[in-house]
Amino acid sequence: MQNPKVIDADGHIYENHEEIEEYFEGKYRGMRRARAYSLFPSLDGWPRGLGAGRPDKVTETRPEDVIRFVDNMGLESTVLYPTAALAIGLVQEPAWACAISRAYNNWFHARYIKRDSRLKGVAVLPIQDAGSAAAELRYAVEKLDMVGAFLPSAIVMNKAFGHPDFQPIFREAERLGVPLAIHGAPSRGFGFDYFEDQGQVHALEHPLPLMIQFTSIICDGVLEKFPRLKLAFLEAGCGWLPYMMDRLDYEYGTRGASSFPQLKKKPSDYVKDYPVYVTCEPEETSLAHVAKVIGDDRLMFPSDYPHERVYGEFLKDIPELLARPELSDQTKQKILYDNAKEFYRI
Repeated sequence: MQNPKVIDADGHIYENHEEIEEYFEGKYRGMRRARAYSLFPSLDGWPRGLGAGRPDKVTETRPEDVIRFVDNMGLESTVLYPTAALAIGLVQEPAWACAISRAYNNWFHARYIKRDSRLKGVAVLPIQDAGSAAAELRYAVEKLDMVGAFLPSAIVMNKAFGHPDFQPIFREAERLGVPLAIHGAPSRGFGFDYFEDQGQVHALEHPLPLMIQFTSIICDGVLEKFPRLKLAFLEAGCGWLPYMMDRLDYEYGTRGASSFPQLKKKPSDYVKDYPVYVTCEPEETSLAHVAKVIGDDRLMFPSDYPHERVYGEFLKDIPELLARPELSDQTKQKILYDNAKEFYRI
């Protein structure tokens, strides 16, 4: 394949908090904030974002930086998720969650979407108040040209997304025809707190919270209630998904309707029959197997720019995926382009 079309299904930006402050509304407009405190909660207690010994690691992003990345990668477009705002689910005060979500969404639209149409955005939602989150989703899609929204996998509400309280968000997304993507990052509260090395934490903080939310969404019947809802589970690779399908099918087969009263078929069938997507990594050894299990029309390519790596390492991803001999050209094109185009309605 020469010069394939590519859509980045999961890129990122580093927020500029001072700029976001300019977009507060209501009682928060013109507020003064001590710079010792960030707008969003800390992801955890680890010193994230350090680039010691890696001089070309991106430390902040501006629209022109992302545009350069899009050009150098040969992307048709990139769907940009936040960084600090990945902790929106840890906000304790619902009113503040609403205020900071609106400020972020307005700021992103002004700084990125209006700058270049190839830069797509997903809305930050105040999931602490599902009604307000649904209204924010509607505002972001209809007024700010957002392609969907993200749901944080780590939340402080002692309930997962399969809980009925979150149904207004799913109902509105289905009505608008836009996708929701569950995205991780925070590691607090999942049993990782006793690790003494951040690498061990980072290996687990994305997949395990996604597994929790996946289990709740599938087993509590979200897709049974909202069959046209498009969902994605991001930044944990794809190898975990067949494993979880097998685990849930086993429980469904042994416990039956008494434990799964919301389901009318096996949990794995909801993944196969409904629009459930996942991002993959170019180096994943299980990639071909996952494509066979869930179908190659459910896998999407993520860059994760500018996180973790130095700039040149991102440029190797597409050639590495194209070099996979066990994947057909058709499958590669679906992963790199077709599936993200369908999922985000680009």
